[in-house]
Amino acid sequence: MTRIPPLGGLRAFDVAGRHLNFRSAADELGVTQGAVAQQVRLLEAHLGVPLFDRVPRGLAFTPAGRSYHARVANAFDELRAATENLRPEPGKVLVSVTPTFAAKWLIPTLPEFSAAHPEIDLRILATEKVSSFHGDGIDLAIRQGQPPFGAALEAIRLFRQQIVAVAAPALVAGQALPLDPDRLAGLPKLHDSHDLWPAFLAMLDVHDRAGRGIRLNQTALALDAALSGQGAALVSRFLARRDIEADRLVQLIPGALSGKQDFYLLAPRGPKRGAAVRAVLEWFISRAEGDG
Repeated sequence: MTRIPPLGGLRAFDVAGRHLNFRSAADELGVTQGAVAQQVRLLEAHLGVPLFDRVPRGLAFTPAGRSYHARVANAFDELRAATENLRPEPGKVLVSVTPTFAAKWLIPTLPEFSAAHPEIDLRILATEKVSSFHGDGIDLAIRQGQPPFGAALEAIRLFRQQIVAVAAPALVAGQALPLDPDRLAGLPKLHDSHDLWPAFLAMLDVHDRAGRGIRLNQTALALDAALSGQGAALVSRFLARRDIEADRLVQLIPGALSGKQDFYLLAPRGPKRGAAVRAVLEWFISRAEGDG
């Protein structure tokens, strides 16, 4: 097994590589310039590879040094992140949500949360990836799916998946609403990764007559394209509610497609839930009831 180099040498190399100057590295580390240079020399001797070229104004990476520094810096970043996740911070709550949920529902409601709970440091991680509660330090997650989510998780349904067709008013200017299904079939379509237009049109017993349309990988992007008048989009009713109430979007027909991928608030089971996490969980539930 390859022996790991001395940690002190790796740390000196990491900081010196960021500054490309021993004096600046020494200032950051709170040691002498000579101590930093000595640590780096010892590391180079341990590895048997020169990491820096000494130049008149400081340092320059050797090819091997540049490649090694990128990986060493990443390793220190991982250590810092792991330590940060391990260290409890009273009042901090990290919530993992999808980008569409964050952009179209959560961010517009955050001022209400901040006004109600100014003492809580609410942090949002918007990602399509499945986050790990323990590995990523997640306290709560909101995901679209179908139970069961696992015995270790408590799942609370926030919103049912009620899919409606929406568009900018300019796209249907001069046409009476609600649209006849045949007219809807002729409008340009905005497709997202859920690809629900075939099922929606089948519910209306019509076929798409508008061609391939525009395909985007997120519902938030399809909604933005709809807002700019590029076509009709399908979206969960609660995500479009604000834009419909503000007359930025119109619902094209009254019908809704019921799906199986409802929106759930997920939290680890157990008695160790802190007061801040409980407050955020309860706020999500009460706020969703108002928009449901």
